[in-house]
Amino acid sequence: MKNLLGLVILGCIVTSSVALAEPSLIVVFPQTSYQTSSQKIFFLGTAPPDGQVLINSKPITRSKAGHFSPSFPLQLGENLFTVRHDNQELQIKVTRLTTDPELPQGLAFAKDSLTPAADIARLPGELICFSAIAPPNASVSVKLANQTIALSPQPQQAQLPSNLAALTGQNQPYAQSSVGNYQGCTTVATAADLGQPQFQLTLNGKTITQPGTGKIQILSRAELPVSEVTADAGVARTGPSTDYSRLTPLPKGTRATVTGREGEWLRLDYGAWINSKETRILPGAVPPQTIIRSVGYRQLPGATEIVFPLQVPVPVSVQQSEGAFALTLYNTTAQTDIIRLDDDPLIYRLDWQQEAPEQVKYTFNLKKAQQWGYKLRYDGTTLVLALRHPPKIGNTRRKPLANFKIVLDPGHGGKETGASGPTGYLEKDLNLVVSKLLQDELVKRGATVVMTREDDKEVSLVERQAIISQEEPAIALSIHHNSLPDNGDAEKTKGFGTFWYHPQAHNLAIFLQNYVVKKLDRPYYGVFWNNLALTRPAAAPSVLLELGFMSNPDEFEQIVNPEEQKKTAYAIAQGITEWFRSVR
Repeated sequence: MKNLLGLVILGCIVTSSVALAEPSLIVVFPQTSYQTSSQKIFFLGTAPPDGQVLINSKPITRSKAGHFSPSFPLQLGENLFTVRHDNQELQIKVTRLTTDPELPQGLAFAKDSLTPAADIARLPGELICFSAIAPPNASVSVKLANQTIALSPQPQQAQLPSNLAALTGQNQPYAQSSVGNYQGCTTVATAADLGQPQFQLTLNGKTITQPGTGKIQILSRAELPVSEVTADAGVARTGPSTDYSRLTPLPKGTRATVTGREGEWLRLDYGAWINSKETRILPGAVPPQTIIRSVGYRQLPGATEIVFPLQVPVPVSVQQSEGAFALTLYNTTAQTDIIRLDDDPLIYRLDWQQEAPEQVKYTFNLKKAQQWGYKLRYDGTTLVLALRHPPKIGNTRRKPLANFKIVLDPGHGGKETGASGPTGYLEKDLNLVVSKLLQDELVKRGATVVMTREDDKEVSLVERQAIISQEEPAIALSIHHNSLPDNGDAEKTKGFGTFWYHPQAHNLAIFLQNYVVKKLDRPYYGVFWNNLALTRPAAAPSVLLELGFMSNPDEFEQIVNPEEQKKTAYAIAQGITEWFRSVR
């Protein structure tokens, strides 16, 4: 996976043939002058199998082919490593960076520590909080308009590791020093442009004042701006940055009142945040509200469309569960007395309720547990939900996947190289080799296979997602090979893993994970819910497969073996066939 490990090759030219060639000592990772905040790091590389490889004079364990990936602890600051095999020697410097904030020396605030750091807007009466890092025992305050807000030293609180820690099983909170961390909050009751807050620090009888970098505005409830989504699918999030979790994307044309702002992020009236670059402000528009009366439906070849006539396009959210699909409309009030829904090949019954003021929920009870994809769009002010029907199952033993279209996505490509094995063999090449073998196996079984790439070219994540949406396959599979964050135990971590995002893909993910692991007698790495670009497409059940760890010396030898690759492709194809049979 490219987002886990950025790798370069030292002292060799890499082609796909490098996987089996071992001309000299190679350290693929870490590159020299590497920086990390991890407490340890693994060394990934190879050398001829004869003789020993020493790192800082200590012999390390290697695979039969000579590959290695031992881990070493890191001290704060510079760590020097000497890697030696026979007459070859490599010097590698790794710098461990501290995660603790740097306390200022003397009468000063720590650099870039004053918050809010960006312009913010809030409703009257909402909390506005400030923070700063300053020397211990200082007196810190903020002047905002005619208020002075004291900032108090904060007690220690737990710090959370990154989401990647879930991949190593080390996702436990840890204590971080709070010395010098000052915080305080206030409220403002009326609309106003308050400008920049002025931070004041007093220490040992001396005082300095420093303006904050963000301006503060209190919005007028009577004049809140209205935004309209201009992107095809506006990315709604739980907070004002890409660090926050995704919510149901907002269809193009969605309108919502803006109730807050933080930098370039807008808070919408139903609670989600969206980047202002995906919206436009509608001058003079009043807060969008709509009533809804009846709901219509129409059957199309391969899908049922549910039509929601509205006065204005409002925000929506989707919740899938086993045998049910729920759609919530916000800023909406029901005036519903009658809905027609005949016997449908997909939907057993439609229920609705006004869950809260201006919030209506529609629940489609489905005839079968497995769902096959959906699409949401606005046609003018009418919301259209398309629920896909199950694909028709092939009737012959020789061609059990006849009538099935499957999208295969060989991960990475071109400049996007992905991970690397100890020899420098690149993930993008390995993904393509296995994907083509899998394509052959699926075609033998009668499937129509659409590849997102056929050769070593760069295909953006957006383009890959668009292929899935346009092709509307029965399923989509993204093929990858794994690696680890810096602090992972590369010598021990190996196995087959599966990733999913939408509940409609969960059953497929679990089935393939269990089937392939059992058939190939492979280690079980795990099944993960993961917000990945190639698990997010909603038009079809979409899963991402990690076929093994390139960072594990022994597993690397297995996954580059042509015979093992054929077995893997056969097992996945057979697993797909058996899964389709199981959900008929």
